[in-house]
Amino acid sequence: MSRPRVRLGELSVGFVQPLAQALRELGHDPAPLLTRYGLNETRLAEAGARLSIPRYMHLGHAAIELCAEPALGLRMGRWSLLSQAGLAGVAAAQAPTLGEAARTLLRFEALYAANYRGHSRYQEDAHGAWLAFYSISPYNAYNRFVVDSLLSGWLAQLTAMVDRPVLAERLEVEFTAPAYADDYQPLCTSPVQFGAEANRLRLSRATLSLNNPQHCPSTYQHLLQLCESELSQRTRVRSVGERITHLLGPLLSGGREPDLEEVALRLQLPPWTLRRKLAEEGTRFRDLLNDTRRDLAETYIRDTELTFGEIAYLLGFASAEAFQRAFKRWTSLTPGEFRRSQRREGQSSVASSAGSGGSSS
Repeated sequence: MSRPRVRLGELSVGFVQPLAQALRELGHDPAPLLTRYGLNETRLAEAGARLSIPRYMHLGHAAIELCAEPALGLRMGRWSLLSQAGLAGVAAAQAPTLGEAARTLLRFEALYAANYRGHSRYQEDAHGAWLAFYSISPYNAYNRFVVDSLLSGWLAQLTAMVDRPVLAERLEVEFTAPAYADDYQPLCTSPVQFGAEANRLRLSRATLSLNNPQHCPSTYQHLLQLCESELSQRTRVRSVGERITHLLGPLLSGGREPDLEEVALRLQLPPWTLRRKLAEEGTRFRDLLNDTRRDLAETYIRDTELTFGEIAYLLGFASAEAFQRAFKRWTSLTPGEFRRSQRREGQSSVASSAGSGGSSS
């Protein structure tokens, strides 16, 4: 059975705008850096243009090195606009209340960003709601800014919509407090919690109830219909095997390997039915698991700076040694040999691209 290669994820090029604005705020021209990553004006104006998650992380890291501002992600968040989230953001900007805007933005996240690690969630209760961003651990200089920009950005986007400051009641961040920890405090009315179990912020019931002065009921309903239609197109899967591949990403982590029974439960199918359906598609659960692990392993080694131990953890291997044995079995190369060969090819590609005056994203 033919199956698409697993990708770490992608997001709208609209997310580049707050990065560029934050660099300008700090006195740097973002154009040379963006051009280096193939993000010229034409690319940034292209309808539906996407940027891969690894490339975005490398771009952010390069921007932080350029301006020597480790809190760049928080600055990026302050420049975030709902319109940068495309159709989903435009729909959210027409919601009747702040709470409905937040719900809409996260409900249709797949229209502007996708990550195999998971998706953001809006979790409401009688007293307020959590806006939660999924885990992208282990954290390093290449991905902390992503969490910073998302949490700060949600508050900035909602602030602009209701035209009054929106602060979190609570703010929780998975990674340990960085050197710039004090820069988070203006976002929250209580002490920020680092080393938390999740990346999330809490909004009060009073905040969620704030009215949107720009709300137009008919326009909002029309935009919701458009979002639902596009979401249906983007998330349509054609086979049980594809559905399993989509599920495996978030389940692979922490040195544990998901089994067929766990996946069957998530798909609300008896295990024997799942085995039969996979057999009808000419594959087995073990084959899908190995293919997914191999695809992700190659992507992690090629596109990130993660250690092999960290990659082993993310792919559910009990140890780095077990991962390295499996990778050698899949590719006839050790992870180190594969990374070196990919770096050589990448350097050759960059040199060729520089000679021809272009770059791809």
